[in-house]
Amino acid sequence: MASEEAAAQANAHLADSEPPTIFDKIINKQIPASIIYEDDQCLAFRDINPQAPVHFLVIPKDRDGLTRLSKATESQKAILGHLLYVAQHVAKQEKLEPGFRVVINDGPNGCQSVYHLHLHVMGGRQLGWPPG
Repeated sequence: MASEEAAAQANAHLADSEPPTIFDKIINKQIPASIIYEDDQCLAFRDINPQAPVHFLVIPKDRDGLTRLSKATESQKAILGHLLYVAQHVAKQEKLEPGFRVVINDGPNGCQSVYHLHLHVMGGRQLGWPPG
C-alpha cells in the first residue's frame, strides 16, 4: 500500500471529529507554506509533495464541517463554487492555460489523508487518463 493510501486509511476516523488539521495551522500561520493566493474565504498554496510540475491546493479558511466533499450541505454551495473559481483563477495565474486537473479526494477509498476539504490543482505537463 502506498504511503498516501496508508495515511488515508489511518486518518479516516478523523472525518467526523474535526480536530485541527495541518491546514488549520497553515491558515493560522502556525506553520509555513508557499501561499500563492489568499482572500477572506480561502487560501491556495503549493503542495509539499507535488505530483505535477505545478501542484497547489485550494482550501476554505473556515472548515465549517467540510471535512469531506460528501459532507457538504446546501448552505455550503457558495463556498464550494468559490473554491472552484479560485482554482481556475490561480491556474491562469500559474500559466496553466493549456489545461489542468482539479481533484478532490473523498474518504479513505478516495485517498483523503487530511480531513479538511481541499482541491488539488495540477498541471504543467500532459496529464494521463485514467488518473488512478
